[in-house]
Amino acid sequence: MSGTEMIIYCDGRYVGKEDATTSIFDHGFLYGDGVFEGIRAYSRCVFRLKEHIDRVFESANTIMLDIGITREEMTEIVLETSRRNNLDDAYIRLVVSRGVGDLGLDPLKCPKPSIFCIVGSIVLYPEETYTQGLKVQTASTRRNIPAALNPRVKSLNYLNNIMAKIEATRAGVMEAIMLTQEGYVCECTGDNIFLIKNGRLLTPPAYIGILQGVTRDAVIELAQKDGIAVQETLFTLHDVYTADECFLTGTAAELIPVIEADGRRISEGAPGPVFKRLLQKFRDLAKTDGETY
Repeated sequence: MSGTEMIIYCDGRYVGKEDATTSIFDHGFLYGDGVFEGIRAYSRCVFRLKEHIDRVFESANTIMLDIGITREEMTEIVLETSRRNNLDDAYIRLVVSRGVGDLGLDPLKCPKPSIFCIVGSIVLYPEETYTQGLKVQTASTRRNIPAALNPRVKSLNYLNNIMAKIEATRAGVMEAIMLTQEGYVCECTGDNIFLIKNGRLLTPPAYIGILQGVTRDAVIELAQKDGIAVQETLFTLHDVYTADECFLTGTAAELIPVIEADGRRISEGAPGPVFKRLLQKFRDLAKTDGETY
């Protein structure tokens, strides 16, 4: 933190890390009842902040959580917390929980939501994985079905992802592919997935139960501008194993290449040329496409 204390927005106050607390009766803690966003800042530019703010409000609306402030006020919370922490490059975690209630499930017992914003640093994958690539494993844990808990809601209940992440860790890899109940490739525990096959960029469609990532959408736009045909379509593990290239996208990960899936080599065991081109385009975009602080 450049020798300064981390400052956190905590329900209307800017406080030090040790003073950023909430009640054990907060339903975000008791039940995972709330929503969150992971956001990145590059060179003091918060990448696509509007899209992240829109998504947190959309997630909250779906679970009938009244955030209680406007999008403009939420935007200023993110920017002011970023200013106070004085980091050029940062990872931002914005959290809105149902708030303090009782031990029952009823959200009506929570009169006021809790809002937190944390600005710090994150390293999801070692730097060498961006040049050497990841190995991934398919998890036996299937992705939540949209009819039960739609993964497009970025909720505080991430146990579905965590169970798959445990499988990846036990298998000695850093990420796991999650399948739908029907066996289609859905996404990974914290990242969206892309394939390159015969010059086309393929990624699963939102309706099958993925989190529609901000980085994912940016990559689709960059690919289309670069003349790459993009298709949001269903595909299986066979398509992953036989792809020309495979890579993952996410706020923390940015773009990360996959060179092996379930023991099958992809892209001759090295990051492919389309991935490299899109990674550079994304990093150029990330420094300018957002709100500065």
